[in-house]
Amino acid sequence: MNSYVFKIAGNCLEALPSGALWWPEQRLMAVADLHLGKAERLARQGGSLLPPYETAETLERLEGVLGACAPRTVILVGDSFDDLGAADALPDDIAERIARMAAGRRWIWITGNHDPGPVDLPGTHLAEHRVEGLAFRHIAESGGAPDVSGHYHPKARLWLRGQSIRRPCFLIDARRVILPAFGTYTGGLRIDDPAFDRIVARDAVAVLTGKRAIALPRTAAIA
Repeated sequence: MNSYVFKIAGNCLEALPSGALWWPEQRLMAVADLHLGKAERLARQGGSLLPPYETAETLERLEGVLGACAPRTVILVGDSFDDLGAADALPDDIAERIARMAAGRRWIWITGNHDPGPVDLPGTHLAEHRVEGLAFRHIAESGGAPDVSGHYHPKARLWLRGQSIRRPCFLIDARRVILPAFGTYTGGLRIDDPAFDRIVARDAVAVLTGKRAIALPRTAAIA
């Protein structure tokens, strides 16, 4: 899978090129910030009109990584929907598609700031979920248990053969994994933003997504 393998809290995990996190021993996959229904939410609120295909595209990529890894547990680490109205407005075929992905698996929706309440879809809704000393939550917390989170949509830039490549990325240090946004139209926050200085170590690793996972020191992957 051309993944980046690392250890946190004594557990061996993989940052996949797709932006999903894979925990082979637990057969567990985590993704963050799908923001399903963003185009619908913007149109509803009178904002910019975007092509209404981002939900189907995001789910197609999610189906791809689920098919490749066959996880027993899937954790969606918050902001799975752009707001609760977008969740309520899902077309029947999209809701059925999500239900098919969740079937036969433990499917956990973590509460995010965009989707603070339960949605009418299969799965369990939690504020936080812990596995083997690792906490899955939407927003990283300083101190406490090592955690896997999303929220910030980190992005980094790499110069390769004279060309600038900007991609969503993981940020990983000894106690924290911040996942890239998995959804289409999600934007991102530069990894040199001061917000990251408060939650990840200066020597954190940035793992850029794409055809293969590219790992660089955070200080070398300047957005």
